[in-house]
Amino acid sequence: MTITMKSVAVAALTLLTAQAQPNRDWPEWRGPGRHAVLRPGQAPAAWPASFNRAWSVAIGEGYSSPVVSGGVTYIHSRQDPQETVTAVDVATGAVKWRETYAAPIGKNSYASQMGKGPNATPLVTGGRVFTLGASGHILALDAASGKRLWSKDFSAMIDTSKLFCGTAASPILAAGAVVFQVGSDIKGGVVMALDPATGAERWQWKGDGPGYASPILATVAGVDQLVTLTNRTVVGLDAKSGRLLWSVPFPDDWHENIVTPVWTGGKLIVSGIRQGTRAFAIKPDGKGGYAPAERWKNAEVTMYMSSPVAGDGLIYGFSAKRKGQFVALDAETGALKWASEGREGEQATILLAPAHVLYLTNTGALVVAKRTGAGFQEEKRYDISENQTWSTPVFMGGAIVMRDATHLLRLDPK
Repeated sequence: MTITMKSVAVAALTLLTAQAQPNRDWPEWRGPGRHAVLRPGQAPAAWPASFNRAWSVAIGEGYSSPVVSGGVTYIHSRQDPQETVTAVDVATGAVKWRETYAAPIGKNSYASQMGKGPNATPLVTGGRVFTLGASGHILALDAASGKRLWSKDFSAMIDTSKLFCGTAASPILAAGAVVFQVGSDIKGGVVMALDPATGAERWQWKGDGPGYASPILATVAGVDQLVTLTNRTVVGLDAKSGRLLWSVPFPDDWHENIVTPVWTGGKLIVSGIRQGTRAFAIKPDGKGGYAPAERWKNAEVTMYMSSPVAGDGLIYGFSAKRKGQFVALDAETGALKWASEGREGEQATILLAPAHVLYLTNTGALVVAKRTGAGFQEEKRYDISENQTWSTPVFMGGAIVMRDATHLLRLDPK
């Protein structure tokens, strides 16, 4: 077979077109709808023997995950004492733009081994990129040029003198507004809805300091609710007005409410390192509010930093027990369906592909397991990084866009 320059150009154009397709976009924390479910065409058609590094871009530290929109990946990172938002062409690895700003943040002694963030994942919507830094800086940037459209500074609310490690909740689009959750253990917290174009405040709810989890949207009895964790509770807010609709206690000795909740359509799943995993039904109380009721609790499955995924009538998760276990719970009863042997790591990000559950552990192992309630069935395992990997990867057909401890990477199937 003869390969011509024309055929190479056609192949490159095909690749770029595929990468820019909307169903390949991954514009926010855990992907569209925050379900952590891959869209058609995002998972590899067949799992390869291995992956090769196509490009690598030095970005600095952080736990923020990459997002992808229109063939461009956006990442938030720190080169102390500054934070940086970087836009990178997915096809070539070329840096399209960078926006850097001063963001000093203190660290308390208990968290000295942890990075300084940023922790929240960017949101791309309406041609804009929205970010929230660890010290409470909010940026709205033009997605094409990186031009700063507006910004806000909530660093005065971030107090890390005791337990808190900085702001971590990823921004979310709700009722046409961009919602941010900021604050700290000492100074309390705020959930606010801002106009995407101007940054003008539409509503605000004040409460306890935020947890490290990110809010989700859940439609309950026809009402869109923002569900999020504070450092003491789980709350549901009216997405249009910010009115508190319900709350349930969810205390933690170290204020480590880290796991993003999951709404199955009938139950809200929340988990914590000292709370176990619990399911709540959220129903109208007949008085203009809602009455959350616990439906089950599994005290033996304790999720710490890893957020679960719902599918197949199961809750796929990663328990902190036995030095890290892949687990599956019955979504209706909370009963443990299966658990791996353990020693998988401190954390794993979890995604659902059409036929598989994908786990990326903090040690750089990508585990491909069968979607089933009949036991943990590993089909593939790849060592895709020699460095720590704490963030959610983006699958783009055969390619993977991911970050390790210091770099943004694209891996291609070999």
